[in-house]
Amino acid sequence: MLSSPAPMRFLLLFAAATLLAAPDQAKLRIYELAEAGKPAALADLPRLREAQKGKLFTMEMPNPVFRLSDLTFLAPERKEKLDLYLPNGPARSDRPAVVFIHGGGFTGGDKAEYRSASVSADLARAGYVVVSCNYVLGPKTKEGVWPQNIADCRDAVRWVRAHAKALGVNPEKIAVAGGSAGGYLALMVGLSDDKTGPGGDPKATVSAQVAAVIDMYGVVNFSKHGKGDVPGVGAAQQAAYLPEQQADAKDPPVLILHGTADTTVDIQQSRDMAAALTKAKVAHELIVVDGAPHTFDLHPKGKGWTRVALRWAGNGNETRKETKSAQPDLAEPTLDFLARTIGK
Repeated sequence: MLSSPAPMRFLLLFAAATLLAAPDQAKLRIYELAEAGKPAALADLPRLREAQKGKLFTMEMPNPVFRLSDLTFLAPERKEKLDLYLPNGPARSDRPAVVFIHGGGFTGGDKAEYRSASVSADLARAGYVVVSCNYVLGPKTKEGVWPQNIADCRDAVRWVRAHAKALGVNPEKIAVAGGSAGGYLALMVGLSDDKTGPGGDPKATVSAQVAAVIDMYGVVNFSKHGKGDVPGVGAAQQAAYLPEQQADAKDPPVLILHGTADTTVDIQQSRDMAAALTKAKVAHELIVVDGAPHTFDLHPKGKGWTRVALRWAGNGNETRKETKSAQPDLAEPTLDFLARTIGK
């Protein structure tokens, strides 16, 4: 369930922006906008950010990003929240946005972990409004949490679109991205119908459709992954929960990133996904990173990722053959892909 705009209140500190204390977050140059003692409406965000400008310039920290943590986007009783990352730049009304979905094997992970924070901060630093969302996590049993996990991620997209004006976002320029389990969820959000597909809401008045998808080393077929069927989903419904079965010609462009040394999710999963997209005539590119393990060493070593996903040399509406890269930083192809699909 998408929360209404009414309870969306942010506790913002306009006296001073605070650099996060954790070393990893300091390295990422993230400034948390904290409590001021008086809640501010989302509509007040431009004024509050304007009040920060002079103070930030004195901190000698190049190109910081702002973060508002633990915002409600689901039903009030739900514990899962989202973090909002904002670029440090002039206010705009047409910024593109990215919804980022963390990994963790569908049973763990969190939006605030270094891997998610690193990607989100890099994207915000490149000019995107970024929402990093949590979603329901399942027990390590056959019960599973499908399709609620997909529904939660769709609602994160709906939240961005519903608040596009206040966020300064173009509602037609929203992408979804994720790594590992998050890559699967990003594909499901991007490729399956937001009303009739798994986790869809036929009564929703706000669309969860996206303009581009980025899948980093995600699972696309559970049986080929050696995990059996999608947990808790009946045999007759299994195909509906497999991204490679959902591709059709109406889908948005897809960028897939995978390392050849990934021992958690076999690279064949991404090659199978690329083949399915080719068959369905969906614009896509698969970038294979030589020697890269699962997560590209982003976690726990904290290496950068940005120079692969932001730079897709094309117009975002064409299919490219598998590209090999020895580049340890994946941001450029990613950002270029985003620039050519949702703008910058």
